[in-house]
Amino acid sequence: MRIAVTGSTGLIGSALVRSLRADGHEVVRFVRREPVGADQARWDPARGFVDPVGLAGCGAVVHLAGAGVGDHRWTAAYKKEIRDSRVLGTAALARALAALDEPPAVLVSGSAVGYYGDTGDRAVDEDAPAGSGFLPSVCVEWEAAAAPARQAGIRTAFARTGLVVAREGGAWGRMFPSSGPASAAGSATAASTGRTSPSGTRSRPCATSSTPPACPARSISPPPSR
Repeated sequence: MRIAVTGSTGLIGSALVRSLRADGHEVVRFVRREPVGADQARWDPARGFVDPVGLAGCGAVVHLAGAGVGDHRWTAAYKKEIRDSRVLGTAALARALAALDEPPAVLVSGSAVGYYGDTGDRAVDEDAPAGSGFLPSVCVEWEAAAAPARQAGIRTAFARTGLVVAREGGAWGRMFPSSGPASAAGSATAASTGRTSPSGTRSRPCATSSTPPACPARSISPPPSR
């Protein structure tokens, strides 16, 4: 299958591209600079431009692009960048897909567990309502921006990812800079299962909570993944 991917240089995107190519798929990576290879296509989400040639013949599109939530201090300007990079990019891509003579069968559009806000010990699933605050409001707008694709009959799924851990980086490296891959992996296992971590502490299962409390004023705020 021919599959288009935005955000292909991010933690999830780069792993996805490797996996898709290993399975024999043709991947077209959308980039915001001038393409340097046949596997790249140009887009400018801020200006609403998506090269339709790159989308032609795609059976699926995976949209993962967005400014990092934990990469910078949450100034008013950067919060606008977080919101715009997701909402404007999704809207531009959805409109481009809807305009194709032969649109793809499916759009997998990024979202995040930040949609739910701080749920404490309350378990949530995809039918739970959105929370309140900056991140939930961004996620609501982010998902709503895909409406043109859905209205065009493209099956649209939203990947509400949580904290992502990988050897290449991810949330744990920013939250705990002294943690190596092994300790980060152990902590992630404890967080997902509730079992005792290597440090001897016990974590609540992540299924009962959405995101740790974020601190917009600090760069180590744990982000919902892109």
